[in-house]
Order: sequence, then structure tokens, then C-alpha cells
Amino acid sequence: MTTLLVIAKAPVPGRVKTRLTPPFTASEAARLAEAALSDTLRTVAALPAARRVVVLDGAPGPWLPPGVDVAPQCGGGLDERLAAAFALSDGPALLVGMDTPQIGEAVLAPALAPGAWRAHDAWFGPAVDGGFWALGLARPDPRLLRGVPMSRPTTGAAVRRRLAGAGLRVADLPLLRDVDTGHDARLVAAQAPGTRFATLHARLTAGAR
Repeated sequence: MTTLLVIAKAPVPGRVKTRLTPPFTASEAARLAEAALSDTLRTVAALPAARRVVVLDGAPGPWLPPGVDVAPQCGGGLDERLAAAFALSDGPALLVGMDTPQIGEAVLAPALAPGAWRAHDAWFGPAVDGGFWALGLARPDPRLLRGVPMSRPTTGAAVRRRLAGAGLRVADLPLLRDVDTGHDARLVAAQAPGTRFATLHARLTAGAR
């Protein structure tokens, strides 16, 4: 079975989702980050997996559900931290971030199906901003990520080139929007009305009005 990895940062005000301020305060942005992380981990906990691990920058909190292990992030740039996360698994692994609370079980199901790795060596989830929200590797190889320029509009394309250059057969997951800005938060909340993220977003924006 596949190992599920969630790369995350502890939702501490001033350290997470700083691009949400404004329109939100640092405390509100951290609460939205915690809600997004909680939604993501709830989905991960409900899916079949060999192991579920949150690769965390910071300390775990009450948002951590049972059945999800914690591993500390290494130092270095995001490329090094992602590479180190994949090194935690010696078999198929699927990594997601904490910025897509709208994922749901159905979105990840194709990469976790019994035959997910028969015809594919990698699964790629492109993001609207040009990055990626998910990456799955049948044989995790940290070299596929080290040195890739991160957090740029070209990051997703650069990762795809690495996968293609390694001769991997790549399947795509749906195109999704990361929550980075207030505009992103509004659109994602509208797409996922049943999530904790959407509920909190509605409460915070109603208060602002």
C-alpha cells in the first residue's frame, strides 16, 4: 500500500499564511491554516494507506488525528524538505500539502486505488498558480526534487520535466487551487462548503462585515 505524506507547518500566528494578511489578521490566518490542515488530515486519515505521516515544521497540536504519525521536517529549502519527506518511505508514496482543504477522498482515490501503480510511476497534482499540490512516486527518489526552484509559477513544469526526464509514466490528478491569498481562500471555501475551512472562513468574513 501507499504511504501518505502531508508536508505542513504548525499553525502559529505570524509563521503561516502570511499572505492572508490582509484581509485577515495574523491570528485569523493561523486559524484558517489550522482548519485547512485539519481538513487535509481528516481526509488522509480516512483513506487506505500503509502509513500516514505529517512531515511537520513545528510542534503537533490538537488538530492531529489518531492514526497519523509525525516526522520533523529537515532544514534547507522546500526542495530539500520535500526530498527528505519522500525519503521516509521505501515504497510507493503520495505527498500532499496543507493548502488544499478541498481535496476530499474522491480526489485522491485514483492514486490510492489497487492498480494505481501498474500503469504509472508517478502521480502529479497541478496547482492553479503553476506549482503542484500533490506528488506521488512509485519509487521515491529524492533526486527528482532536489534543486527544483520552488514557489514559482514554473515550479510545476520543472517537476514534470524531472519526471519525464527520468522516464517515468505520469498520471495527472485534478487541477486545484492552493490557499495563499484572501482571493484564494474565498474561492476554495466556496468549492468546499462542508469543510472546517469553509465554515471558519464564513464566520470570519461575516464578522468583518
